[in-house]
Amino acid sequence: MTTHRIFVAFIAILMLSGCAEIGRTTTEAARETVLQAQHTVERLKASKDLDRFSFDRELANARGVVVLPSVVKAGFIGAAEGGNGVLLARGTGGGTWSDPAFYTLASGSVGLQIGVQGVEMIMILRNEKAVRAVLEHQGKFGADAGLTVGVIGVGVEGATTANLGADVIVYTYSFIGAYGGISLEGAVLARRNDLNSGYYGEGATPQAIVFDRAFSNPQAAGLKAALAGG
Repeated sequence: MTTHRIFVAFIAILMLSGCAEIGRTTTEAARETVLQAQHTVERLKASKDLDRFSFDRELANARGVVVLPSVVKAGFIGAAEGGNGVLLARGTGGGTWSDPAFYTLASGSVGLQIGVQGVEMIMILRNEKAVRAVLEHQGKFGADAGLTVGVIGVGVEGATTANLGADVIVYTYSFIGAYGGISLEGAVLARRNDLNSGYYGEGATPQAIVFDRAFSNPQAAGLKAALAGG
């Protein structure tokens, strides 16, 4: 891909990502995010390229997950990364999955970078510490955030051996790409209170949805079934 074509793609993706919710209500945008998240879980669980043993094991033992159906990362001199997704947590002792709370992943960096990449991403939150980091501190990743993160791309087998002590394991699948590698250094999972309210009603905070389970929406049943293996 030439530099000119990469730059054009970069501009196009930024425009698309910025306009993704224009023309839709927050309720419609939230419903679409949940449906896309369900498809991402189903796609990764059925992938022949993924290290299925490690993925199935990590999901079965997960305390929580963050599913990001479309994270767009693009760079031309500077770089930006972002996408909406959902957080779900499971009760202790392998309990049922909560309904989803809405978040957006955002990060940025400066440097001589040219490229475009789009990925589906599932973050396996392996312990209570990781779930609370997202709920209470909006999940800042990096050396100063107290969370260790391991990233595994589709087709990378046995990579979890290097990530045994990680609090978060991230599985990624690239659907467009001219951008090698994924880094969550400095990235933040920020609450989407507008989508939470649009999906559940006023007062629906991530804490109330995920931990207190004070809100629910039957339209999330497909996503919860996909995570549970149903």
